[in-house]
Amino acid sequence: MILEVADLRVDPDQALAFEAAIAEGLATVIAQAKGYRGHKVNRSQETMGRYLLMIEWETLENHTVNFRGSHAFAKWRGFVGPFFVTPPVVEHFELVTSSN
Repeated sequence: MILEVADLRVDPDQALAFEAAIAEGLATVIAQAKGYRGHKVNRSQETMGRYLLMIEWETLENHTVNFRGSHAFAKWRGFVGPFFVTPPVVEHFELVTSSN
């Protein structure tokens, strides 16, 4: 399993609209993608307009090749892209240890 972590920065004045858009995009686009396993969105308590999006994928390629190379990626960016004040910073992580 691969964890995609995206650091998202949006205009704090648009936070509620962004939260509605990301929820809809996750449900209608991301959740249908090959290799999708689940997601979480967390809002920063210290930095207004900062969110962490965490998506679990079966493989790295499910995100970087299958999803990003598909028409669904453009559809996803249509939901969330207009809210970004800076480009998202995205990294992929592999689990080393867990308490679960």
